[in-house]
Amino acid sequence: MNSKSLKTLEYDKIIKMLEQHADSEPGKELCRKLLPSIDIKEIQKAQDETEDAVSRLFRKGSTSFGDNKDLRFAVKSLEVGSTLSAPELLRLAAQLNNAGRIKSYGEREKEEDPTDTLDEYFENLHPLTQLANEINRCILAEDEIADDASPALKSIRRQITATGDKIHSELRQMVNGSLKTYLQDSVITMRDNRYCIPVKAEYKSAVPGMIHDQSSTGSTFFIEPSSIVSLNNKIRELMLDEKKEIEKILADLSYSCAAHTEEIAENQKILTELDFIFAKGKLALDMNATKPQYNRKHYLNLRKARHPLLDKKHVVPIDINLGRDFDLLIVTGPNTGGKTVSLKTVGLLSLMGQAGMHVPCSDRSELCIFNDIFADIGDEQSIEQSLSTFSSHMVNIVEILKKADRHSLCLFDELGAGTDPTEGAALAISILSHLHEQGIRTMATTHYSELKLFALSTDGVENASCEFSVESLRPTYRLLIGIPGKSNAFAISQKLGLPEFIIDRAKEQISSENESFEDVISDLEQNRITIENERKEIAEYKEKIRTLQEQLHAKNEKIDQAKDRILREANEMARDILQEAKDIADETIRDINKAAHSGDMKSLENTRSKVRDSISDKNNKLSKRPEKQIKADLKGLVDPAKLKKGDSVKIISMNLKGTVATLPDSKGNLFVLCGIIRTQTNVNDLAYSQEEEIKAPQLSRTGAGSIKMSKAMHVSSEINLLGKTSDEALAELEKYLDDAYIAHIPSVRVVHGKGTGALRNAVHSYLKRQKIVADYRLGEYGEGDAGVTIVTFK
Repeated sequence: MNSKSLKTLEYDKIIKMLEQHADSEPGKELCRKLLPSIDIKEIQKAQDETEDAVSRLFRKGSTSFGDNKDLRFAVKSLEVGSTLSAPELLRLAAQLNNAGRIKSYGEREKEEDPTDTLDEYFENLHPLTQLANEINRCILAEDEIADDASPALKSIRRQITATGDKIHSELRQMVNGSLKTYLQDSVITMRDNRYCIPVKAEYKSAVPGMIHDQSSTGSTFFIEPSSIVSLNNKIRELMLDEKKEIEKILADLSYSCAAHTEEIAENQKILTELDFIFAKGKLALDMNATKPQYNRKHYLNLRKARHPLLDKKHVVPIDINLGRDFDLLIVTGPNTGGKTVSLKTVGLLSLMGQAGMHVPCSDRSELCIFNDIFADIGDEQSIEQSLSTFSSHMVNIVEILKKADRHSLCLFDELGAGTDPTEGAALAISILSHLHEQGIRTMATTHYSELKLFALSTDGVENASCEFSVESLRPTYRLLIGIPGKSNAFAISQKLGLPEFIIDRAKEQISSENESFEDVISDLEQNRITIENERKEIAEYKEKIRTLQEQLHAKNEKIDQAKDRILREANEMARDILQEAKDIADETIRDINKAAHSGDMKSLENTRSKVRDSISDKNNKLSKRPEKQIKADLKGLVDPAKLKKGDSVKIISMNLKGTVATLPDSKGNLFVLCGIIRTQTNVNDLAYSQEEEIKAPQLSRTGAGSIKMSKAMHVSSEINLLGKTSDEALAELEKYLDDAYIAHIPSVRVVHGKGTGALRNAVHSYLKRQKIVADYRLGEYGEGDAGVTIVTFK
């Protein structure tokens, strides 16, 4: 890729954003060196690694690579047999600890967790835990070696402490005893690492010993008494022994590290690569970017593409395709309408994709491999080189025409501008025709009407425009492919207050052909808006019809289920009645036979009465329902004279509730609306339905009240599970889905947040097992992204 286009398309700013997401200096250095590739295998590998990093960040959260230091010099020193210093050994131990932590982060928590392209990186890390622990045991800080680093060091330091205590003991006796009057202060001090006492100048000859220093005023001499000289010498010797022992400890540790230089070097390489890969993953999450699909047919199709340097909350996504039905796209429209941003979006997203970064687009966006991307965007007027705006652009265009081939992408902003409009338009058409004939993917912006006509009359060339609202004088930033745009200069000027007579005079300067062409464009735009609005209405109607069909299907299923249940219960009841009748008949026959043999007519009459009473009792039970159930479900039988449309009733034979749709005719027949089903029945088969009574809270103004309403009216289309554990969330979700399904809500929104992904995974696992759920998916851009799941009911 040529460096000029990288700068023009602001690729360097993307690299700076990527660098901020890396933790270690080696990782940042790798980010700074990242350039787009033209090798499809290398690009696919980098995209897969970025995707797997995003997946791990979702599942496990972020991790840190901050202890990954540049140890290349230390490794080289170990290879030639040098001894590392304490700070170098500590940095090496920190890297080994970091390798162990990252290796644990990369391990799969469950056997069923998916494998990915990063597994090999994590598996090849060598924590060398024993070596790291030994270094940390021996070296407490950059300037402190532990006493337990070796038995010899511990012995030496014990002797230094004992000798120092002995010196202090003797000097305290002198300070507080015979020499007290000779001293400037009753203190013990150090000079040249030897213990001394401050003696007044006039008494220096009275204190035998070695003079090590004198105060600035000359009134005090710091003398080492002769009685402790040998002890001070012993401490000096012990300190030299301590230094030698520390050097030996560092040499031993360095020798141990030298045996693992290959592992240490490989650890640094892997940690640096992982830091770089996870930086791409974090940037993808920050941009809400997705993995692009690469094709070998040399076309790109970006869905809901956003420029990554614009605020993602305010940028308007655009749909762009180039190279499939046409290889030249000419974008027109007013200034500040988004034409240049569209150009840069195509170029920058192509560079990002080929660098292995995800791009801020919707899923299933497609890119292709460009060997080079050329961009002539912006004003590069040069006073030093005596180049005008037109000349500077033409220098770039000449260079582009020399180097571009069918595997290149060319981007031109305001092609042919800066000179006579007629000549500029002719040059622009000629340049674009040359590129089009070579099959080079090209995108250009312009204000020239001639280029719009060129696109309309040439195969493989397409117009596009950036939508502009004349009413609000604001661009909508939507890119409309297939429709040429207007500059809207007259409309904008009139809105801003330019006198109408000046605008009319300006219109007279335009040829009738140009004016007619602009009118055609205006009519096309108006027709497009009308068609788009009608398409939206049709889509809404289709959605309503689909919802009604689903509700009707659900109602029919419930009716079929109720019918099956009623028939099954009736069959079971009939079987029980027949069995009971058979038992009674058998018992009665036995009693009659006994009475006939004995001639006991009284006993026979008692048996007959018993059978009659049993039959009457059964008839009474079958002819009426239990009194408690009647009171629970019905207010009373329907009075045809008092029945009104909209009354809540219950069809007794079908056990269905509904509302009266028509008044009964002379025969008592009427229609009842049960949900969305219109059912014909007779008034004698109706009873008033007892709706569930919901008590309203007491208010100081009106007292307590009660409201009769259906539960379904209060089911929200969204449930918020944020802050709950998986068990709490699933219990609440189960009840909510039942209520929403009964309320015939076609789809609901489950808010679970992004976090570590544990709650989202639990929700998805639960939804898979629900028979009432037809489908579920993560929210798209604007719906809540990965923090929301959209559930559609059957």
